[in-house]
Amino acid sequence: QVQLVESGGGLVQPGGSLRLSCEASGSIFSFSRMGWYRQAPGKQRELVASITSDSSTNYADSVKGRFTISRDNAKNTVYLQMNSLKPEDTAVYYCNLRLRRADYWGQGTQVTVSS
Repeated sequence: QVQLVESGGGLVQPGGSLRLSCEASGSIFSFSRMGWYRQAPGKQRELVASITSDSSTNYADSVKGRFTISRDNAKNTVYLQMNSLKPEDTAVYYCNLRLRRADYWGQGTQVTVSS
């Protein structure tokens, strides 16, 4: 069983930055596609960014140029660097690990962008 533990959320002013981290247990991390999703109140969960096992990345249009996803296979950790944050980035952010038909989720971390 894979466990994902997110950290790094919090309250930040508009224009500020945060870095989210997600550490995975087990031995399949390096083979897995990792993603960050978010869910705002009253909205569906949406993909923010993803990174494949060979480090190809994909971003939602709303975060392109502001967010960067990266991974460190030696630490079983995926990161989301978020810059130029906007109030509309406020949401619970979830880490996802996907390998073939297996899909695992973290517990979520709150990001609030407000002055």
